[in-house]
Amino acid sequence: MPQTEKQMTIPPELPEILKQYTKSAIKTQPSDLIEWSTRYFTALTKGEPLPIKERPERITLSNWAVLTPQFLKELHTKLGGRLTIETNELLDMWKAQGLPEDLFTSIIKVGCLPDEIEWLKFLALACSSLGVTIAKTLKIATEILSSCHENGSARIPFSTFQFLYTFLADVDGEVSGTQVNRMLTYLQQEVIGPDGLIKVSDFMNNPKVRLE
Repeated sequence: MPQTEKQMTIPPELPEILKQYTKSAIKTQPSDLIEWSTRYFTALTKGEPLPIKERPERITLSNWAVLTPQFLKELHTKLGGRLTIETNELLDMWKAQGLPEDLFTSIIKVGCLPDEIEWLKFLALACSSLGVTIAKTLKIATEILSSCHENGSARIPFSTFQFLYTFLADVDGEVSGTQVNRMLTYLQQEVIGPDGLIKVSDFMNNPKVRLE
């Protein structure tokens, strides 16, 4: 009688492990992904510090163009105010600027973005590959989205900031909902003026604001 094959069991924590692995790969951008992945999972198994490093604001991959806030600003302008875009269309626009396709794919995976992409979510994750921390990511995103400046400080509607911050904190997984709500409530009640706009200086230079 043939031996029954043993059914494979997928650990329930696997999706979260893969999500954190992908985020770490985006932050580190290793030159040798296979070698780095081996070190990553070995360290994870042994409970040792993971081989993750912060990178400078620019990203260079292979012979691809360098990802910069300016590239993302150009993409945002080309979208002309559209809130959503098909994945294939955005990928074509991304590659037309010579940007790395691997990074595009990683952004989609980290955000679990569907075929119909919410542009602000994609932009937030693309900015996170430049800013690393949530605060720096929001600074870059605000400067890209801002259509006006006050005393040299970029400004966006607080509702947009709220959406970006909530989304980034959720993807990060290390910032509690309580912390997010506390910061948003403080900003809305104590910082935001009657124009409903938030400036970079409101959350980057305010000692009472801790977004991480």
